[in-house]
Amino acid sequence: MTVIEQLIEDMDAVIDDAHPIPFASHKIIIDGDRMRELINEMRINIPPEIKRAKLIDFDCDRIINEAHKKSEIIVQEAEIKAKKIIDEQVIVREAEKKAIDIINTAQNNASQLRAAAEGYIIHLLNNAESYFNENLNEVQQTKNKIINRKR
Repeated sequence: MTVIEQLIEDMDAVIDDAHPIPFASHKIIIDGDRMRELINEMRINIPPEIKRAKLIDFDCDRIINEAHKKSEIIVQEAEIKAKKIIDEQVIVREAEKKAIDIINTAQNNASQLRAAAEGYIIHLLNNAESYFNENLNEVQQTKNKIINRKR
């Protein structure tokens, strides 16, 4: 029999030796000093397995608490990274949209500029053609006068 088991037997004997309280048979008077001694003896003689079990239980609680804290930190960091990635994606989408708008504007401006340049060149060529036609007419007239004088 272990020390703890013997102490439990002794506590049981103290209860068995107790006298009932008159008019309350379910209540008894025990030797409080003896019961206190037995309880103190039990505390002193707690088996090392129970002490180790308490330490293991304490360590388990500590490890679980640390794991919860670490998991919360990991979740928070993941949320921050996800938000950052989403923000970056929004910025990239906005930049792509602005780039497309700039390209479209540049293409429209280039088309308008090309059309205006072509119109101006046609205008200049028409003016040049008119000028040269007038001069050609004068040259032909002068040539005809010269030819007609010789005859």
